[in-house]
Amino acid sequence: MIRRRSPEDVPAPAQSVSQEWFTSLFADKADPWDLATKWHDRRKFGVTVASLPRQRYRSGFEPGCANGELTRLLAPRCAALLAVDFVESAVEAASEATRDLPHVRVQHARLPEDLPAERFDLVVVSELLYYLSAADMAVLVDGLVDRLEPGGDLVAVHCRDDRRRVYDGANVHAALRRPRTLEPLVHYEDEAFVLDVSRRRSSVGPVRRWLGTRGGACSA
Repeated sequence: MIRRRSPEDVPAPAQSVSQEWFTSLFADKADPWDLATKWHDRRKFGVTVASLPRQRYRSGFEPGCANGELTRLLAPRCAALLAVDFVESAVEAASEATRDLPHVRVQHARLPEDLPAERFDLVVVSELLYYLSAADMAVLVDGLVDRLEPGGDLVAVHCRDDRRRVYDGANVHAALRRPRTLEPLVHYEDEAFVLDVSRRRSSVGPVRRWLGTRGGACSA
């Protein structure tokens, strides 16, 4: 049974989780969250890809790609796909995972500072936003929506953990549903994760800036 949650029942972290913390995770283990083997994540990724409204996209963007497990599943749905992460070993792993896919680019980028200049008709953000402070999340979400073409789809999927009082998918997705530039298309949640698919409206104009909620993340 899914527990009802208040969007602001847990505050966002005061500071974004550091690059050093993520780097140490990958130094200790090549797949820190067992994304390649854990049923929870295999199921979540399967639901994510099945929820894409279009069969094919011109250009996709995946920020925070980790070792490329979701990247490989998104690749057949995109004519071109850019995946980025700010941990060098994760970039190397994702590059290796997609080396047989010439239309996939994997690059090092620190977000929100290093968002690409190009535009996309698909952006997929998975298990990233709850690691960010409210200010950084606001900047990143605004930047992602700015880079969506009119009619482009923004997909967000994050775990929820009702057993502990942590800032998780239930919190960040409540904030994601606020911008007027985004039209909700798909919402799914269960006891394990929350998924939202939104489409950028073509008649609203520039992004309407939003303020994130006011830390922590789900357990691996």
